[in-house]
Amino acid sequence: MDNLRSSGIRLYWVVVYALLPSIAALAILVVVWGLWVRLGSVPEYIVPAPSAVLDRLVENPGFFLYHGFITLMEALGGFLLGATVAIVGATVMVHSRYVERTLLPLALLVKVTPIVAIAPLFVIWFGFGSAPKILIAALITFFPVMVNAFTGFRSINPDTLNFFRSMNATRSQIYFKLRVPSSLPYLFAAFRIAVPLSVIGAVVGEWFSGDRGLGSVIIIAHNNLDMPTLFSAILILAATGVGLTALVSYLERLFLFWHEIGVIS
Repeated sequence: MDNLRSSGIRLYWVVVYALLPSIAALAILVVVWGLWVRLGSVPEYIVPAPSAVLDRLVENPGFFLYHGFITLMEALGGFLLGATVAIVGATVMVHSRYVERTLLPLALLVKVTPIVAIAPLFVIWFGFGSAPKILIAALITFFPVMVNAFTGFRSINPDTLNFFRSMNATRSQIYFKLRVPSSLPYLFAAFRIAVPLSVIGAVVGEWFSGDRGLGSVIIIAHNNLDMPTLFSAILILAATGVGLTALVSYLERLFLFWHEIGVIS
């Protein structure tokens, strides 16, 4: 019991030490922000003081938690949908050169098309519910996951592949026992990029079709020049993105303990 307690305390201080530079940088940023607003007499309708933002969060935390939860669910739904389609597409591409030459240009077309231009179309096609937000989040996360999954599926040791073939391994055995483990570092690298992007996609969808979610809160606050509410929503979005990225990093260390990238990052 004492060893377990000492290990927990040691882990706690390791986490605190790792987060200390970020916390210090954030504290300095808040202090500079507050001094600039106070000494520069900046009006609240342009930039609110940190205290005003904190007061708005404390005044009605349930409001921000409700809308933040909706945005989080839409972002996660879009991420899961986009990542699933991307991995399936990469799987088909790695087994067929013809499909690769067909799908890759289409995926690139999706990548270079501005998401803001597509969002109004999704609202017209799929209505004002959660569907367009989830689809927009899926669309914005699709390309990085697909490219990294495809690269990971192809980045296998040729000698290991020849060994599998010499043992008369089937395509499915090669895929699940060789290609998938080899692709995990690439997939988690893509997930770290795609998860914050899914939050952006959900917010963009809420700008055009939302009466719920942090995106709609930002638009309404902007129209009313309610900067404390706007900054509070942005702060919740930033915390959501950081939390999701930290979760992906934790899962990466959990599943890729054998890989040097998973240990170092």
